[in-house]
Amino acid sequence: MIKLNFNLKRSLVFGTLALAFTAQAQDGFFQKNQEKQKALESEFLEAVDFSSFKVHLKEITKNPHIAGTPENELVQQYMSKIMSEAGMDVKLYPYDVYLPNHPGESHLEIVSPVKMTLSQQEAILEEDPFSADDRLYLGFNAFSGSGDVTAEVVYVNYGTREDFAKLKEMGVDLTGKVAIARYGGNFRGYKAKYAEEAGAIGLVVYTDPKDNGYTRGDVYPDGPYYNETTIQRGSMLTLDWTGDPLTPNEPALPLDGPVKVDRLDPKDVDFHTIPVTPIGYGAAKEILSRMKGQDVPEEWQGGLSFDYKIEGGEDLQVRVMVDQPVDFIRANNVVGTFKGSKYPDEWIILGAHFDAWSFGATDPNSGTAMLLTLSEAIGKLVKEGKAPERSIMIGHWDAEEQGVIGSTEWVEHMRDELKANAIAYMNFDGGVNGRNFGASAAPTLKKIIMDAAKDVAFPDSSKTVYEVWAGKNDEPRMGNLGGGSDHIAFYMHVGVPSLGGGTGGLTAYHSNYDNFHYYSKFVEPSFKLGGTVAQVFGLVALRLANGDVIPYDVPRYAQDLEGHFENALKKVQTIAPDFEKFEKSSKALEMLEASSMEYQKALDAAMISGNVSDKDLEKINEELIGLEKSWIDPKGMYYGEWYKSLYVCNDPFSGYASWILPGIQYEVAINRTEKLDEWDSRYAKAITSLSKKIDKITKTL
Repeated sequence: MIKLNFNLKRSLVFGTLALAFTAQAQDGFFQKNQEKQKALESEFLEAVDFSSFKVHLKEITKNPHIAGTPENELVQQYMSKIMSEAGMDVKLYPYDVYLPNHPGESHLEIVSPVKMTLSQQEAILEEDPFSADDRLYLGFNAFSGSGDVTAEVVYVNYGTREDFAKLKEMGVDLTGKVAIARYGGNFRGYKAKYAEEAGAIGLVVYTDPKDNGYTRGDVYPDGPYYNETTIQRGSMLTLDWTGDPLTPNEPALPLDGPVKVDRLDPKDVDFHTIPVTPIGYGAAKEILSRMKGQDVPEEWQGGLSFDYKIEGGEDLQVRVMVDQPVDFIRANNVVGTFKGSKYPDEWIILGAHFDAWSFGATDPNSGTAMLLTLSEAIGKLVKEGKAPERSIMIGHWDAEEQGVIGSTEWVEHMRDELKANAIAYMNFDGGVNGRNFGASAAPTLKKIIMDAAKDVAFPDSSKTVYEVWAGKNDEPRMGNLGGGSDHIAFYMHVGVPSLGGGTGGLTAYHSNYDNFHYYSKFVEPSFKLGGTVAQVFGLVALRLANGDVIPYDVPRYAQDLEGHFENALKKVQTIAPDFEKFEKSSKALEMLEASSMEYQKALDAAMISGNVSDKDLEKINEELIGLEKSWIDPKGMYYGEWYKSLYVCNDPFSGYASWILPGIQYEVAINRTEKLDEWDSRYAKAITSLSKKIDKITKTL
């Protein structure tokens, strides 16, 4: 692989020009407009009401509100009210989606050598009044199969692809058995997928105390870690597309609406069929402690106080019974818009889902409350006649927990408009979950996040958010987006540059304890970080909205791709040692480097001179919006054509991890070499397209 040494070249070429820019906020702004933007940003920072975050969070999370319930509709109405009062034009987008929104009937018991019914719900705690709410559901996994099975037990560790391969290597037969897996290592749906493929007839999933429990520290209510009854709920949906299971590539428009959508027959969709139920480690202990087979590999040992075994033997029989109804429910997305004063058809979109497994204080509604706080702050500027030049939209998505459904249906519904108009999507699923700031982003958005973080103070500290985030490093660590939330359709299906950000820490993830009491005691007792996150990403939104030239970091593509192709080559050489390089992609990457350098030089000069006409600016920004679309390939991925981005995708074998250059990653994962040349050509074509678009922008500049 070629060595671009891009950072060094870039700093030498642009070092002198960069001296003209004294504030990071000025990226994308003509020098003559920089003071005006600085003044606006100062007003925005002052406009953020830190106290409103707590008010919103408390109101939104006073009831359990799973998708499709009246309580979730109350949250929808509250959000609409707050955004309308802030001056946003609020619109409801309804969809009829196919999903389970309650557990139905579910039982788990040991049949022999003892008769014992195992708990499937969190204990009621005197310290936590929310835990006694009679509307709370049993622990359940959406899109479990329905069935009633009794069988021997096999422990499968995390239930990853590698774990099942290890069991096969060890000669362990899962045919007709009930698998028990601990949470972690992959998306829970793949545990069911691999268990069923291995012949298991049922699955029990639990959180091991080694991963989140008493081995880590004090458990709830004395500490933040899972107690023995805490249960992680979640979807089991693993299809070749994201969103509504019956309408891939099309929005699940209302059944009673004027437009009819062809829906798949559920019998033709590859749902899991085995019954699955989640439990706490107290219930899991009753099963695992009675197992008498061979010892587990050392790294499979969990945190319970006995030696883990692979098999339970004939004497240990466990019954798993699930009868889970699936039907159409109405999901409602709520989208508010501050209309752009100059370019209303160019969109900056921020979003988070609002449906929860229970009260949702951390996941997702800390993000919801933050976005409401942000909308109020921008609303104050709008009411003073200082509307953003481009439209800022805030979307609150429904039915995310069952499979990232609401946002996906909206993206499929608005696909053409998003391709033409969307500048960025920013996701805040549980955006204020602790005190550790972080972000993952598309290459073009990484710098703008870091720059904004330099201009916001970190609460109860003399440092900026950037300084706290970076710690002892010269620059903060910036991740790449994987799976698991509402950015997927924007970024991986349509090609809108996306980011996910906020603060993180310990949470009562997907459990009935994820409530305001837990949040106020363990997650963020000061309630100050909500305002801080709103300030950081409000600045990002305003800079994207008001920049004369959209402030993408265009050269970051080449910088990041150099490392990504080096990593890809190393992985390919594990299955094809004689493979030397991606020759076509290497040449295209050289072109991209040169194009990026020329673009940045022309941009910096233009920002100083300001000699760009309005007509040329419109052409430049239109081309910039199209850059990320260079990665969108109609053919998509071999593991699912719905996933169109050649640049990024969630790992189709684990669900959460970020795959950069996913076409190549997939070939390595399945140990296939014959399509490497095809991928070299497809990537070279995309990089060349990106380079030509950049050249066109440079010429206009």
